[in-house]
This record gives sequence, C-alpha cells and structure tokens, in this order.
Amino acid sequence: MKPQAEPAVESFLAMLAAQRGAAANTLAAYRRDLAAAGEQIGCLERASRADIEGLGAAWVELAPSSVARKASALRQFYGFLVDEGVREDDPSSALPRPRIRRPLPRLLGHEEVAALFRTAEADAAAGTPEGLRILALLELLYGSGLRATELVSLPIAAVPRDAPFLTITGKGSVQRMVPISARAAHALADWLVARGKGGRFVFPSPRGGHLSRVRLFQLLRDLALRAGLDPEKVSPHVLRHAFATHLLEGGADLRVLQTLLGHADIATTQIYTHVDAARLVTLVNQRHPLARS
Repeated sequence: MKPQAEPAVESFLAMLAAQRGAAANTLAAYRRDLAAAGEQIGCLERASRADIEGLGAAWVELAPSSVARKASALRQFYGFLVDEGVREDDPSSALPRPRIRRPLPRLLGHEEVAALFRTAEADAAAGTPEGLRILALLELLYGSGLRATELVSLPIAAVPRDAPFLTITGKGSVQRMVPISARAAHALADWLVARGKGGRFVFPSPRGGHLSRVRLFQLLRDLALRAGLDPEKVSPHVLRHAFATHLLEGGADLRVLQTLLGHADIATTQIYTHVDAARLVTLVNQRHPLARS
C-alpha cells in the first residue's frame, strides 16, 4: 500500500484536479516529486528556507530538466499554501533555477508534406479502406494539428454533420473546437463510408477499441517510406509541428495558433516563432509606423 501523502499535499493535488483539470498522469507526477522532496527534508508544509536550499544540493546529479520539473512542483505547492493562508512565507525562492534550452521541433518542408499527400491520395484513389483511412489520418494531423492521442481516440460523436469543426478533448480533459478543412471533411466522409457502421471511434481497431498510437506511427512511417522520405523524420507530432509552422508562415496570429493547438500556456506556442523570423522582420519593416517615416 502506498503511504498517504501529508494533508497539505493532498489538498494541493485536489486543487489541481478540480480547478485546473489536471489529468491522472499529471497528478501522479506531482505526487511523486513532492513525496521524494518530503523524504529528503521531512514535512513539506513546515519546511524552512534552509531545508529547501538543501534540495538543490541533493539534486546536483540530476539533469536540468528533472531539476526544473521538481522545482516547479514545489513552487506551485508553496504558492498554493500561501494562497490558502497555511503559510505566510514562500520558501521556494531558494530552489535552483536551471537554464534549459528547449529543443526545436523537427520540421517537414512544404515539398515533403506534398510528397506524403501525393502518396496518400494515390492510395485513396484505389478505393481500399486502408487507402481512405491513411488519407483521412494525414488530413487531420496536418490539416487540423491534432495530437496523436486526440486523433486515434476521436469518437464518432465528435464529427458534426453540418459544421466545419471537430470537438476535441485534449490534455486535462479540456475541450476545444478545431476547424476541419473542406478537403479533410471530404476525406473523412469517404473514410466513414468505407469504415462501415459499429463502434464508437472514427478509427476503430480490428480488436475492438480504437487504433493505437503505435499503429498510427507505423502507418505514417510506411507512408513516408513509400513517398521517398526518411521514415525517421515523420511522426504524428512532426505533422502537428508542420501544421503550426506553416500556419504561422501564412500569417496566423500566435494566440489563434495557441487555441488551435490546445496549448494552456502561450509560452509553449512561442517555440514556433523561430521558424519564421525573416517574415517577422519584414512585417516590422513594412508595418511599423517608424518604417514609413
């Protein structure tokens, strides 16, 4: 049996679940990090600034990303205690702040995406269920920017009959409306006819339930190989990155992109701004009032 966390930690986790809609995996990660800190310094609720400083020394062998994750959990925990009036001070300022360079996403160029679509459209033209399915999958990954899990678990009920939107349940069970292009809607309609009736998922598995993420990866890499691309470069997440990057290149607003991708924090979306620095410089030079003076 797992040892019970201290009451303050349990209250914090309950707040994350109720107010922020944190998923079970997220709550489990917070619980592990807070429990590990408690094992090192004792009761977290009563920890002093000196206790918190000691954690930095205990974490010295960890990767910067691990230190950042653990420190973030504690900062949020102590912020919660201060907000609730449990503590008057916040000792988390003594935690280390490692500098992390966020890796840039792997990118697919327009020609590489076009090669994938040419191959998928040729498959669909044969009229086989497999061909119609791969085209529908590709259209929704690149055309709507869905996450792999969102795509494979898409229920039939999320596909409207007369509106150009999908209702997506993303991370933390947060719902959002995602536009679906006319060509994606056409590919999806063709697939639904070939799919037949029965089951609650748009992309069912022969063994019941829905298509697995692993199988989705396999289908995309097979498509990439047949399209003459390096299969290691193609994945659901890479196509989601391509969706975001190419929209930004086309002039999409970053806040709009944040909504489409289902990012809770605009900082997550800002990683895409690196890909279109030249366009942003041109925009400033052309549109800023001082550029015309």
